[in-house]
Amino acid sequence: MNIIAPARGATLLFNLETRAATVGVVGLGYVGLPLAAAAAKAGFKVIGFDVDPSKIDKLLAGRSYIDAVADKDLQAQIDAGRFSATTDGRLLAECDVISICIPTPLTKQREPDLSFVEQTTREIARHLRRDQLIVLESTTYPGTTDELMKPILEQSGLRSGRDFFLGYSPEREDPGSAGFETATIPKVVAGDGPAAANLVAKFYGAFVQEIVPVSSIKVAEVVKLTENIFRAVNIALVNELKVIYAAMGIDVWEVIEAAKTKPFGYMPFYPGPGLGGHCIPIDPFYLTWKSREFDVPTRFIELAGEINLMMPYYVMEKLIDALDKNLGLPLSQASVLILGVAYKKNVSDVRESPALKLIELLASKVADIAYHDPHVAKIPKTRKHPTLAGKDYIRLNRDSIAAYDAVVIITDHDQVDYGLVANHARLIVDTRNVMQRKGIVCGRVIKA
Repeated sequence: MNIIAPARGATLLFNLETRAATVGVVGLGYVGLPLAAAAAKAGFKVIGFDVDPSKIDKLLAGRSYIDAVADKDLQAQIDAGRFSATTDGRLLAECDVISICIPTPLTKQREPDLSFVEQTTREIARHLRRDQLIVLESTTYPGTTDELMKPILEQSGLRSGRDFFLGYSPEREDPGSAGFETATIPKVVAGDGPAAANLVAKFYGAFVQEIVPVSSIKVAEVVKLTENIFRAVNIALVNELKVIYAAMGIDVWEVIEAAKTKPFGYMPFYPGPGLGGHCIPIDPFYLTWKSREFDVPTRFIELAGEINLMMPYYVMEKLIDALDKNLGLPLSQASVLILGVAYKKNVSDVRESPALKLIELLASKVADIAYHDPHVAKIPKTRKHPTLAGKDYIRLNRDSIAAYDAVVIITDHDQVDYGLVANHARLIVDTRNVMQRKGIVCGRVIKA
């Protein structure tokens, strides 16, 4: 009598299809918490893991710190018994699926810092059991999943593709955007072997509308890098054009508006004070670092990074020139109000924000510097700008605006009264062209 062995991962596949699987999400930030909420809404029991006890306390009280997850939706999943949160890594053993959504920053030398990934993988390995699916979502260089994570997990004695399953699916979140959410953004998926690839697709397909399978984990890893390198390079290009056109007395914003009327062969990108966030300023350097292993130069990508990194210095030079020409003030005697410290409009995330770099550049050079941001009441501690941690914002009113010699617009939040700024500021340095876009006429505006 022939006994047909069950296909590898059959039990896990059944549990995914019936929503009987327990999902663990490691890292409850801008990526992990929306992912956990989407999986819980789809019917999975979800356990969220984070090393920050204050986050766990807030979540267990039904309070979300991420705009994409509403308090009422979080509380509904808690009440239904589908969401809980913990700092206890031992509960990883209870999870059938573990999705890793943790930071992958750069070192001071702009090399990949995968310490968080390595530490998390070692913690998972301590609790690894058969029929678990482990998926990395964090952005990284090609080879991380296969060359770093897999050997650590297999030190348990279990084998990928036989005992447990390993996959990669790059996060795609757009904080502050009302048009996209976890369930509606197409999800690229890949696995270590056919069984793993099928399980990764089945898991995300339970709550994401469109699944995009690719042939290997390395392909999936470079998909995310490609997306953000594309943005970084094009933003660098338009930032360089801004500097060139400004020297010629040409308004780059007008140029872009006219150019984007071409219905083919052109896509508008917009200049700014530099790049921020957890992806675009960082991801290109993951590829440039990995490329050195193959003796392949990445001059184009590295040049783009250099241009974007220099933009806060350009803004400072424009401020110095504007103060001198319009107010007859040297920078050392000026007081400056920075408007917006988040890395993009309508979010509270300050990671890699060019505003923080600009504040540091100006702090020792001006008579007084302050900031206002409706989304950031206090600057949190960051790896690159620890000296700014704890700095409070000032409220925006006619007196506070008039008290400063110059207002520098870095982040164009919608929740700002730009008319009030125009009426009471002595000088405005606008890096986002927000005044013109809003139709506010003010002769004291300098574009930067």
